[in-house]
Amino acid sequence: MKTKKTSLWLLAAMLTINTTGQIYFTRNGQISFFSRAPLENITAYNNEVTSFLDAQKREFAFVVLIKSFKFRKALMEEHFNENYMESNTFPKANFKGNILDGGNIDFSKDGIYHVTVKGDLTIHGVTKNLEAPGTITISNGLINAVSNFKLQVKDFNIKIPSTVINNIAETVDVSVSCKYDSFKRS
Repeated sequence: MKTKKTSLWLLAAMLTINTTGQIYFTRNGQISFFSRAPLENITAYNNEVTSFLDAQKREFAFVVLIKSFKFRKALMEEHFNENYMESNTFPKANFKGNILDGGNIDFSKDGIYHVTVKGDLTIHGVTKNLEAPGTITISNGLINAVSNFKLQVKDFNIKIPSTVINNIAETVDVSVSCKYDSFKRS
């Protein structure tokens, strides 16, 4: 139900933008993060990323439900949601931005395009500007967008108690991958 509400929210946001070009959509994009710390490495995966891509305007947006991150250990997941991300208070993260150097992308032709994306990323109720490298691959009409970047936990007011400071890194590696389908309005 929450995924449906988030998808509807993102759809409404995208439809308020005057779109004249081809729109692409996914409801099962992937995001993961990796935290390398002295006592423990932590990895989490989320396969429920909702995202739109406006090919003509080179704009895109995505929404991630925080509680959809899965961890190797149930206790890690519980601490992540309750102690660090406070996911009942801040249930989602989102990004809305542009492909800065997207003029060279021909969405009608197969190819691999190295791009830079820039926009506003909101996590834990804090919005920060983010600029990150990415790759858009077009193959047989299918679009796959990936990006890898680093985030500072403190930039989003996520507090790490001193008792577990050696268990959680101050910087996390984030990977995003979205395979888009054409979006058709009814």
